[in-house]
Amino acid sequence: MRSQHFEFLVEEPSMEAFLRGLLPRMLPEDCSFQIHPFQGKQDLLSKLEGRLRGYLAWLPKDRCIVVVVDKDDDDCKQLKQQMEQIARRVGLRTSSTSSSNWQVANRIVIEELEAWYFGDWDTVRSAYPKVPANVPKQRPYRNPDAIAGGTWEAFERLMQKHGYFKGGLPKIEVARVLGQSIDPARCRSPSFRCFRDALITAARTCQKC
Repeated sequence: MRSQHFEFLVEEPSMEAFLRGLLPRMLPEDCSFQIHPFQGKQDLLSKLEGRLRGYLAWLPKDRCIVVVVDKDDDDCKQLKQQMEQIARRVGLRTSSTSSSNWQVANRIVIEELEAWYFGDWDTVRSAYPKVPANVPKQRPYRNPDAIAGGTWEAFERLMQKHGYFKGGLPKIEVARVLGQSIDPARCRSPSFRCFRDALITAARTCQKC
């Protein structure tokens, strides 16, 4: 059995905080990881090709790179195409072209990290019990990846309405709290499931090596 290692490139510290709580619970015990935050999405994208070329020089067969950015207001297909083209230009295989033998997985959070929170509202309520249980049944929140008007703004409004974070949403603090308890199997966000499934598939493939 061979250990798997993941290198994560993320656009900001809140995603780093979230993943540090999530990944040890989601990945097999013999999988290790490193997380590298950037100063926003544009910083990550502008440096991505150079970073991937650096990896290409030493990347072992049992290591994978996962690039995670928010959709924000971008066109999802165009953003994904941009990321895929960078990886192919460098000469790395992506999960879009090699489902079981990829070196880079490009994943887009639709539209922001807070969509993943909406996808597991029971975990949100466990951490912040004053919020109502019926939020996922309300029309604006039924599909976590289709919340209009900004996902973090919607999350902040709900939190503030029920007595939390009157001074503004502390993104890193909330990411750290929810990352430690969100249920990967329960989260309803399609973009989270796409992220989760890529990692689980890669880890299982490695374990069979």
